[in-house]
Amino acid sequence: MKKKEFYNLLKSVPKAELHLHEEAVISKKTINKLYKENIGADMSEEDMNGLFDYNDLAGFLDSFIAIQKFFTKIENLYYVTDDLKSYLQANNISYCETFFSPTSHLKKGWDFKDMSKILSDGAEKIQKDTGKTVRYIVDVSRSFGVENAQHNLDLVIEANNPYIIGIGLGGNEEAAPAKDFQSVFDNAIKAGLHVVAHAGETVESWSMKDSINLLHVERIGHGISAIYDEPFVKELAVSRLPLEISPTSNTFIGKYVKDIKEHPIKRLFDAGVNVTLNTDDPTFFKVSLIDEYWNVYKNLKFTLDEIKMLIKNGFNAAFISDEEKKRRCDEVEDKWAAWFQSHPQVKP
Repeated sequence: MKKKEFYNLLKSVPKAELHLHEEAVISKKTINKLYKENIGADMSEEDMNGLFDYNDLAGFLDSFIAIQKFFTKIENLYYVTDDLKSYLQANNISYCETFFSPTSHLKKGWDFKDMSKILSDGAEKIQKDTGKTVRYIVDVSRSFGVENAQHNLDLVIEANNPYIIGIGLGGNEEAAPAKDFQSVFDNAIKAGLHVVAHAGETVESWSMKDSINLLHVERIGHGISAIYDEPFVKELAVSRLPLEISPTSNTFIGKYVKDIKEHPIKRLFDAGVNVTLNTDDPTFFKVSLIDEYWNVYKNLKFTLDEIKMLIKNGFNAAFISDEEKKRRCDEVEDKWAAWFQSHPQVKP
């Protein structure tokens, strides 16, 4: 299938995205708005381009941190929920679970309940305006230690926001291994929250195993190092524990794969592992969800039927009821069939 036809098809089919950092959907328009509020003038084209001129993880993190510093008022968070709405519409993402990282904002003295209210307002507005569903997973962050992670969890429990459905563990998995956060995740599970963790992105499969066996996570973010542990791949195929894979992000990080054509997602898929497709940080990695589907179709030889299965995997791995999973997957089948019926010249 040609690229234009593929994009047209994918735009017509509803999708889920489960590994998306909300701050990373920020648009350049919003960045300029924040900059102007702080500086009193528009950001120059040279400075804007410089924010996104990096080719390694350190450069990406520097850019991410620089942009976060532009958020000086809690009301600025509304800008990001507006950008999230635009991103979901552009990619026809009908269901999204997005990470929210509160730690840097808490250090500014912002109140978590106020941030939580903005998240709710954003999700409700998106639902009302577009019919699309947004739920939040709070990144308790391994980067600031166990005490900070437990504090973030306590704030989530106290807020009792129905739009916040779980916690996640992001950050440097080698410097702060999953096992250190077992008590935090035990407490989250007792509180009835869903739990996920970034693992196997830059560290061998032991990081994934600890996340599963000690933190009892329900999904793994990234998980690509599993491909080097054949017995573990077989275990994942049996358990069907979902992996939230982001090929462009993984290639950019470059720990286990440096070329999209070498990415292991197809090998994991063929081995029966329950993989889902995501972007991670779309603005910073210059990729949309539809771009990512095109990337694996073009470079890794997923068939169209396998692309459709990947789309349905996203819904089936989401934290929604079985009834809703079936309804959303049925909609995928209906929209897929309708597109091909209206494009008889294109063979599925």
